[in-house]
Amino acid sequence: MSDRLILAVPSKGRLMEQTAEAFAAAGLTLRKTGNERGYRGEIVGHPDIDVAFVSASEIAWNLKTGRVHVGVTGEDLVSEQMSDAATRVTSLKKLGFGHADVVVAVPDFWVDVRNMDDLAEIALPFRRAHGRWYRVATKYLNLTRRFFAARGVSDYRIVESLGATEGTPAAGTAELIVDITTTGTTLAANGLRILDDGLVLRSEANLISSNVAPWTEATRAAMAEIARRFSA
Repeated sequence: MSDRLILAVPSKGRLMEQTAEAFAAAGLTLRKTGNERGYRGEIVGHPDIDVAFVSASEIAWNLKTGRVHVGVTGEDLVSEQMSDAATRVTSLKKLGFGHADVVVAVPDFWVDVRNMDDLAEIALPFRRAHGRWYRVATKYLNLTRRFFAARGVSDYRIVESLGATEGTPAAGTAELIVDITTTGTTLAANGLRILDDGLVLRSEANLISSNVAPWTEATRAAMAEIARRFSA
């Protein structure tokens, strides 16, 4: 069992930049080692910490499986990948960036569908008219199932989205979507409207530790130092 703490951070884009800025503000300088395009790094002055640059979704998975001790990822990804998140991970700090909402959005021309109850009521008439349940396109399969079940909506079919989810209704591959949005502008541009009670989850980047990682006295001490810097 290694005594080196493994910290996973986003590997590209604005999330990587904002993570580096957040750590710098806490007095911790992230730096890639070797090739600038590589995926390994360090925190300057902390030789007991290994930094792994990976995608945000992989970070959630690695926290879930205990392959890393601590990481920066969104609440949406944690909730999607872990039905037992409360026991598998601990959120140490909300980081104030990566804000986005997971929402249920329907076509604007569904004028009589304003909330989840309306969505439940149209299911049978839709099936009678089209010979099938309406389709919900999403990357958030588990969040969608849990949210719909909690609101008594059961007669629908999920279509897993691998691309631009907001374009699926116009393309004819789904009737409505569950997707992430920051301003709603892209949804509106695609003729979609968020249901009045269609907020599934408010998400932002969090510093999260894994409860199932192989913790040692040394890795706990390194984690305590990171937590102390962020709480200062």
